[in-house]
Amino acid sequence: MLATFFLARAAGAQASAADSLAERLRRAEAAIATLQQQISEVAESGVRAKSRARMELSGRVAVNGFGNSRRVNNVDNPQFVRPDSTPGVPVRGVGMAVRQTRLGLAVSVADVLGGTFNGDLDVDFYGGQQPSGGGRTFPLVRLRTARGFVRWSNVELMIGQESPLVSGINPVTPAAIGTPDFAAAGNLWLWLPQVRFGVENGGRLRFGVQGAVLAPTSGDAVASFDTDYDLAERSQRPFLEARVHATWGEGDAAQEVGCGVHQGWLVPVATNVESRAIACDLMLPIDEWLELRGEFFSGQGLRGLGGGAIGQNFTPTNTALHTKGGWAQLNLRPTFGLRLGAGCGVDHPESQSPVARRRNDACAAYAIFRPTGPLFFGAELRRLRTEYSTARYTNDHVTLAAGFEF
Repeated sequence: MLATFFLARAAGAQASAADSLAERLRRAEAAIATLQQQISEVAESGVRAKSRARMELSGRVAVNGFGNSRRVNNVDNPQFVRPDSTPGVPVRGVGMAVRQTRLGLAVSVADVLGGTFNGDLDVDFYGGQQPSGGGRTFPLVRLRTARGFVRWSNVELMIGQESPLVSGINPVTPAAIGTPDFAAAGNLWLWLPQVRFGVENGGRLRFGVQGAVLAPTSGDAVASFDTDYDLAERSQRPFLEARVHATWGEGDAAQEVGCGVHQGWLVPVATNVESRAIACDLMLPIDEWLELRGEFFSGQGLRGLGGGAIGQNFTPTNTALHTKGGWAQLNLRPTFGLRLGAGCGVDHPESQSPVARRRNDACAAYAIFRPTGPLFFGAELRRLRTEYSTARYTNDHVTLAAGFEF
């Protein structure tokens, strides 16, 4: 009898435990179903691409306050100093602008031609201003970059608009977004339509080779509604570039050095003039808090790559203007949310050529602070020194920046 009693109690306990487990399982299934429904509702309410590709929107709203001690080519983000319009009366001023605000869109697809696809579009409001009393407060939208990548295990194809293959790095800055820092002072940067193809081996130390066909451009300024061919397009040849590089490390700690060549053609008169360059670059994260980056180039006829030879292509006799230049920057992250850096650049056209601008130097120091959340604050002090045949002019440019990112 006693054994029967204990066996009955044990059976009842097992049944109760089974019922409790079943109840908990039922509640878990209900919670999972509710979570799946909520995720589905969020997905349906979000922005979706027509092709059903995964899409992400980003942006950077920036307000810049700026000031200059002398006359420059562009007051809110100058590249070189201009001679004073009235000798002995320098032009000073301060102002504010929001036209370095940016918007971005990125899409990705997991399987395209046996590889992965990533595309992005980047625009800002640095495309000029409406002819009105508002001036700089009515900025025009401008396309910066538009890229589509298909990547396989060791091969990459890119179609779109991007920096030249031989000079793809830019300095870190809170103040020079519309035009990168050290433009016309050693930084070849101009975003150009192009098609790239690259191959890289695997392993810890990776070697790669790339080639690109780029849109030809002389870099000359154009007037409103001017759709004529420029001096590079009249050559009826594209720009051609190639680059080799070595990379080691992964992610933000990846280090890379590379060198490349550029070849193009310009037609200032009846015959072609060559645009060519040799360029090298490096990106070296030394530690989590320290990074060195920079570029160097030597060539001729390089205005079309973003202001080479301080925005000059030719000598007065229509021969290609030789120039050499480069820049380097050291960046630090001493604490979370704070980034500091300083660097210099120089562009030195051939001194024997009687051109307008003979040398341009730029040095800049910056600080960027990002507290928790989307806010950022920044400051930059930039000194520009431009040499002409008759004098050398120096400008001190100060920028204070604030805004938010999403």
